[in-house]
Amino acid sequence: MRKPLVAAFFALAVAGAGAAPAVAAPADAQPATGASTVTAAPAPAGGATATASAAPALRAVNLAGTVALSNCSGSVVRFPNSLDTDPALVLSNGHCLSTGFPEPGEVLVNQASSRTFSLLNSSGGRVATLRASKLAYGTMTDTDISIYQLTSTYASIKNAYGISALTVQDTHPVAGTAITVASGYWKRLYNCAIDGFVYRMKEGAWTWKDSVRYTSACQTIGGTSGSPVIDQSTGKVVAVNNTGNEDGQRCTENNPCEVDANGNVTVRKGINYAQETYLIPACFTTGNQLSLNKSGCTLPKP
Repeated sequence: MRKPLVAAFFALAVAGAGAAPAVAAPADAQPATGASTVTAAPAPAGGATATASAAPALRAVNLAGTVALSNCSGSVVRFPNSLDTDPALVLSNGHCLSTGFPEPGEVLVNQASSRTFSLLNSSGGRVATLRASKLAYGTMTDTDISIYQLTSTYASIKNAYGISALTVQDTHPVAGTAITVASGYWKRLYNCAIDGFVYRMKEGAWTWKDSVRYTSACQTIGGTSGSPVIDQSTGKVVAVNNTGNEDGQRCTENNPCEVDANGNVTVRKGINYAQETYLIPACFTTGNQLSLNKSGCTLPKP
């Protein structure tokens, strides 16, 4: 999730796409500029626990609708019931907030923000700068998400730039699903599969529930934090990329550990993870407004 800024930048510069946790990029690091060629990580090497008897048809995922933050990745998202006239939303990680990491138990709601996001097209070219009107929700408790409301609507973004928002799936993801982690910061795609789910994942002072574990092919790096995890069969967002175990350490920052229901701890060096997003749509109501007291909403409350 985090390394010292100088060390993180040096590691990225030297290793490029090498194995490293999905941490936020240092504040002074800059993504590549211009219309970059999208590169994809290797295809899954197997090991996923597939439950379907026949593989679904897969589609090519690209970078359209992803965004680059100053230190992370993200995406313009909508929910199944969102309207084109609603203010658009950007999804990223809680640890990507410009104000720093939320403390365990801290939940930020409807805070003014003018943060900007570089909107990308399918090939990773920047087509616009979008601006937030507020941080609708942000936390690192139970999950690791931030959701910004923009000054633009979905319709205005589509009409001006030809870019549609990604839809957040409102059902639990499935093990074995072929996925793409789409990083707007680095303009890079990582292809692998959902290997399984983690009852509790601990990293430093934070604990996350029911996290997604990738197969080993998704070797995400610093700056990919906040990337949408996209189901290749539906094109929908099923999780948000957030961390990985870099050094094989146990439950420390940059080295999350898995804890099962009996308290047994497992460390998987070099494996990366995401936080599920299917819980989010139930917490938003008409006009894409946050409503944590809405029936069915189980996100942590302030």
